[in-house]
Amino acid sequence: MGRPGLNRTAVIAAAADLADELGFDAVTISVLARHLGVRSPTLYSHISGATDLRTAVTAYVLDELADTTSRAMAGEGRDLLVAYADAIRDFARRSPGRYDATTRQRVPPGQARESRTDSVGEAITAGRRNADLALTVVRSYGIAETNDTYAVRLMSSLIHGYITLEMAGTFAHREPTSETTWPAVLEDLDRTLTRIATAQCH
Repeated sequence: MGRPGLNRTAVIAAAADLADELGFDAVTISVLARHLGVRSPTLYSHISGATDLRTAVTAYVLDELADTTSRAMAGEGRDLLVAYADAIRDFARRSPGRYDATTRQRVPPGQARESRTDSVGEAITAGRRNADLALTVVRSYGIAETNDTYAVRLMSSLIHGYITLEMAGTFAHREPTSETTWPAVLEDLDRTLTRIATAQCH
């Protein structure tokens, strides 16, 4: 018999918390079972295996990230960009294990639609929520649909690349600090997005 009050949502939420504590890669079924005070077989009544657990955690935290980011977003153009980027960076700093999960591959390449698990479908849906928020930012600059994929990839590479390197300590070895250069990086990104929008008009 499973532990009273333990359900799939509670299991996934506990795994997300454990990811922040130990790191996303350290969250296994056996580690999670010990954390919850149950035997590993108990968890299999809520999850189908390790892949389902990791994918479900990814879906869960992607929804959290989308909720957090959308609440922070306001304005348009530069103001919206800064609000969006700062919200993601704050989320990553507050919840490093969760953030790590958001950067992982959600759908194994070549997996047929009919073979996808519920957790994969949930991760795809949550991922699209975040993609739509990124589109909102670049389109606020007036960037056309023909250029928005490039603009989103450019913006996402810079924001998530900076955050990932900063969290890894890569920027900690010389001045100026990463805290100082973050606003300057966003200023340059703002100018680049503005230039893309302007160039398409000519």
